[in-house]
Amino acid sequence: MEKKYYITVGIDSPQVIQFLEERIYEHNSNSIDKHDGHLFSRIVRDQGNKIIGGIAGWTWARACEITQLWVDENMRQLGVGKMLLDAAEEEAISKACTTVLVKSYSFQAPQFYQKYGYKVEHILHGFPEGYKYYTLVKMIQAP
Repeated sequence: MEKKYYITVGIDSPQVIQFLEERIYEHNSNSIDKHDGHLFSRIVRDQGNKIIGGIAGWTWARACEITQLWVDENMRQLGVGKMLLDAAEEEAISKACTTVLVKSYSFQAPQFYQKYGYKVEHILHGFPEGYKYYTLVKMIQAP
């Protein structure tokens, strides 16, 4: 029997990723009857309006995942990361979340998250080779 489907290279990856995320959200939301998902992002700018840091993620079903947190190398250790982390947690609390999840490589900042109350839930050793991949979780109080 001849196949009636085929695989192609996704040359429009951002659109493909968005499509897949929407389908997965739709499935997950329908599966547990929770349709309260929101994406969020915050940025910090300097006096010249240059972006010096940012954070992004999502909230859904009383859970929050921080998917990106970045601070310009010249602005690290000055409180910008903490400011962004606080903003994400405030967003999570405003959406009645009780759990915040974040992932970090050992060469990134797992210690930063631990400093602010995140607990190591899992460590994947050798991912990538010679490094570790951390999953960290923080329980928060929703109002």
